[in-house]
Amino acid sequence: MGDTDVSKMTTLNLPAPTRSEGSRQAQWEEARSVFPIYLAMAKQLAVEVPFPPAKRSLPEQADTELFSQVQLWLDSMDQRVLVHELRHLLQMTTLNASETGLRALITRHLRKPTKNNVDRDKIDFLMVQYFALCAPAKIYHKQIEPADVAAVMKPVLGEAPVTPVAWCEPLEKMILSLREFRTLRSISTSEFIAQGRKVKESAGASFYEPAALLSFTRFNFLLRRTLIELMHADLIAIRGGLNQLEAAGVVTLNCRHTGTATVESLAKMKQAADEWKQPFQKEYTESTVTQAFEKLLGLRSDVEQAMEKASLKISPIALPKKSDAPAVPAPRPFEKSPDSPVERAADPSSSKNEIEPALDFESCLEKIWEQLIATPPSRGRSMTTVKVGDARILMSSWEVAAFVTEDGPAAEDLRRAVVARTLVTTALESAKATGNASGLDRALPVARIEVTRLQERVDVAKQAKDTEAAVNLGISTKRLLSALDEAEKL
Repeated sequence: MGDTDVSKMTTLNLPAPTRSEGSRQAQWEEARSVFPIYLAMAKQLAVEVPFPPAKRSLPEQADTELFSQVQLWLDSMDQRVLVHELRHLLQMTTLNASETGLRALITRHLRKPTKNNVDRDKIDFLMVQYFALCAPAKIYHKQIEPADVAAVMKPVLGEAPVTPVAWCEPLEKMILSLREFRTLRSISTSEFIAQGRKVKESAGASFYEPAALLSFTRFNFLLRRTLIELMHADLIAIRGGLNQLEAAGVVTLNCRHTGTATVESLAKMKQAADEWKQPFQKEYTESTVTQAFEKLLGLRSDVEQAMEKASLKISPIALPKKSDAPAVPAPRPFEKSPDSPVERAADPSSSKNEIEPALDFESCLEKIWEQLIATPPSRGRSMTTVKVGDARILMSSWEVAAFVTEDGPAAEDLRRAVVARTLVTTALESAKATGNASGLDRALPVARIEVTRLQERVDVAKQAKDTEAAVNLGISTKRLLSALDEAEKL
């Protein structure tokens, strides 16, 4: 629901808990849990850490001096780190996969006797991150009820009441209305996000009541899920339209609705659509989110107008009616010619003897990405499965993150490793089923080139002392090598 405007911060003074020796040790254990997160934040923000590297592994027990030094530094970092910076860190690292670390971070902020708007928004964000991490897969695609949220958040909030408090009733009404949104534009122009923020800002100290925290966590998660669903539908429409325009020989696009008022090459606009695979990597507020969505919607308008000008048939996205088990739609946003090989392959009435077009690198990446966005994996699991052709591809959490949350050189390398592995595996399964190894003849050279490049990238990560990237890339490279070995035995 947007980040806090620091210039409008208010502070709440809540009663400070009394400190016993037991509570002191509990606070130390909490500090040890969050310490790696704060070290990562300091590295991200280029903030000097007052502890030498040899003393950054905190002992199980601390003397008074060390306890005070650590707590003072953590407090100073809390004052310095803003919500978008915390969000960026957790989305860009594996720290987001640590239930213990997230829980300790939430507890630390909830326990603060004095809280301002920044603390509140951090708690708001961390609660939904914890829910996304720990929620079982079976509830990811249902209409999540208060009892579902209470069960997942129990380690953080204890036995919290599932009946929403009266002043949270507007959130419950808004959750019901979420099911009625059919397009990203409809939610973008509805002031829906601003209304949610108003409820939060009017709460004061009541925001920290367990029942209220459950309501906001549920609202935030369902809002985020709906935005992803609707944005994904627009991206499908845009990509489908750009592909049709390209097939029709169109090479440029009038981009007046995107705010540029220029004519751009179709290739550049396809790249722009692909960049929407990554979340926002910079500071963003409710205003900048709205602007970004408007650019996406403007691009769709430009594509649709170009389709009309080229006399290509447009079929609007038909989202299924939202029910108690909503799913990300997989519509056909633009009609293809009946003679299109892609359409014939998708048509169950077409001849089974027709060969589906060969899977290339880009289309394979697209298939993987769309499955991960359409069906968000259970964040608490270390492995996720995607299906491409007749092959099932197991992906580690860091590989999934490279597709749906991360950006940068390491993420690009991981995506390429997964795609190369998928190309080999799908070609292998096809060869086993049909006896035709032509797909392997195409996939194996591509994979061998990727192995060489990935091994070089692992060495670069090691030299840069980026242990996390080196380990993750190393494991993904070994999996690609294993797939190659199996394929070469055929």
